[in-house]
Amino acid sequence: MIRTCIFDLDGTTLYTLESIARAGNRMLEAMGFPPRPLEEYRFYCGEGADMLVERVLKKVDGYSRAAWKEGCQLNRRFLAEAPMYGVRPYEGMEEALAVLKDQGIRLAVFTNKPDTAAGVAIKAAFGRDLFDLVQGDSGSYPLKPDPAGALAISRLFGVSPEECLYFGDSATDMKTAHAAGMIPVGCLWGYRTREELTESRAAFLIDAPDEIPGLVDRLNEFFFRVEED
Repeated sequence: MIRTCIFDLDGTTLYTLESIARAGNRMLEAMGFPPRPLEEYRFYCGEGADMLVERVLKKVDGYSRAAWKEGCQLNRRFLAEAPMYGVRPYEGMEEALAVLKDQGIRLAVFTNKPDTAAGVAIKAAFGRDLFDLVQGDSGSYPLKPDPAGALAISRLFGVSPEECLYFGDSATDMKTAHAAGMIPVGCLWGYRTREELTESRAAFLIDAPDEIPGLVDRLNEFFFRVEED
């Protein structure tokens, strides 16, 4: 049975690209570099804020270890200043999550986004009660695709990894799910491509958030029939 659904944040639960690009471009401006186009940030994010800084600085030929350290501090500061800049839930996400909540499914966010920014964004978008847990990059667990944080969530909820769906929009998310022994679901409305999700072995691909409750229902019906047999 599916008892827990764990969601990536950026590009999965919330549209955050404008917030990410704003912080990254303000960092570049502060360091004397030109800004990068919004759409490029689709491919810079996903593996943590500090990796984003590395990718952006290399793109403008400004990378050094010292510049990276400065950029990391600036980027996190600018993210914290305006965590909800241009941020919005994807259409149908709140309604889909509410259906799962009513069914007794435990809900969590596990993201490489800095923990404070992640918590602020989720609470601002969905309130305090919809998700049972929001786990961002706090230093408590390695970044995805390391599965430690996802496995900690399953232990906290008292469920096995096999009882968890992990929803994400990138190869990093699919790798995390596979490493944790969870079921990987690729979200096609996010920042990356169908090809990336397929190549990273998404077990299911869905086009919109309103498909989430139906997927959970179908899987639980399947598991119920298997148990009966």
